[in-house]
Amino acid sequence: MRLNGKVFEAAVSLLERRHPLDLYHAALVVHVTEGRYTIESTPVPNADARARGAVAGGAVGSRWAGRLRIFRYEIRCWLDGVIPDLDEAVESPQRLTEGEELARRVLELTPHVPTPVWGRDELKAGEMWNSNSIVSWLLVRSGIGEAPVRMPTGGRAPGWDAGVTVARRRA
Repeated sequence: MRLNGKVFEAAVSLLERRHPLDLYHAALVVHVTEGRYTIESTPVPNADARARGAVAGGAVGSRWAGRLRIFRYEIRCWLDGVIPDLDEAVESPQRLTEGEELARRVLELTPHVPTPVWGRDELKAGEMWNSNSIVSWLLVRSGIGEAPVRMPTGGRAPGWDAGVTVARRRA
């Protein structure tokens, strides 16, 4: 995944005539009275989706390829779930709200996140849909908004604006 990101950013930065930046992958940790939930988008490792808290998913690259598990992603909303690369997080975690009502709204909305083809702009938002789109969509639709999020310096989160655009469009 890391190599693919570097290749992608090298190509995009070359086309945009700028220096390559670090790429960021967003995920959420939501604390409510009964515990801590992780919300993240990941590849589908096997058929036991319920054990991982998978609540939605879609194809990667193309709908046709999505018939194969290797070209599918899932959205997890997992009580006591794990974000495997959390130790590599940059300028994180960021507390976005103290409100339990807003936190619960994020949890309620997670199964309803749009699931277009990953890496495409099927929703005509101006950029591809990915994990960052999912997180920004949840923040905007829940009422938290994207304003409290501070993007790390020297990098970018491709897909972030797609989630904001689609959330505002349907709000």
